[in-house]
Amino acid sequence: MDNQIKTLFTDNKIVGKIKDKLPKLFYMAELESSRAGRVGMEVGSLRERILVALLIYKYGDKNVKTDIPITEPEIDVLVFNNPISIKTKTGINLSGVKLVWTVDADSALSFRENYKPKYDMMLAQINWNNGGFLYYISKEIQLQVFKSLGKNEYIKLPKAGTNPRGVELTEKGLKELTQNKKTLKIPIEWKKEIINYNAFDRWVELWQQD
Repeated sequence: MDNQIKTLFTDNKIVGKIKDKLPKLFYMAELESSRAGRVGMEVGSLRERILVALLIYKYGDKNVKTDIPITEPEIDVLVFNNPISIKTKTGINLSGVKLVWTVDADSALSFRENYKPKYDMMLAQINWNNGGFLYYISKEIQLQVFKSLGKNEYIKLPKAGTNPRGVELTEKGLKELTQNKKTLKIPIEWKKEIINYNAFDRWVELWQQD
């Protein structure tokens, strides 16, 4: 794990800012992606951008590369040339975190047979009106847990005959990853602050400009 990444979780000033701002920004992402009171799937992409923006804020845009080729579906950002996969999950437990999105059963099986952790992972656990965490799990920790559990206990395939939404990390695997003593984490109190936010305002303002 890059020592510069560790400062994101050990610098008191940035940790305080994350604790304060992340719930507000993620709530704005929910408001922006909501239709008739239901949060759409695009919220995941907005959350990812918020976390990438945090990395740019902390390390500068010269050290954060965001134009990742589409041929690298597991990589979301490079920080000091270190590839990172960003994942977010809502709920008190950590089941359902996707390793890869696929709608083909054969592709899911092939993925499991050929998979091994290759990149560091940043994982946000959103648990509204309760506690959650922002985690950073190095590739080394993932490999250790992967080898310890084996692929069948680490990877959860979609159920046959259902509409598959992707290949997931098992709840057991995630528990061992997040509870590893070397995993970096920041506790977050996920409180929704009442804000006056309209997802269309900024676009209207842009139309109003000459």
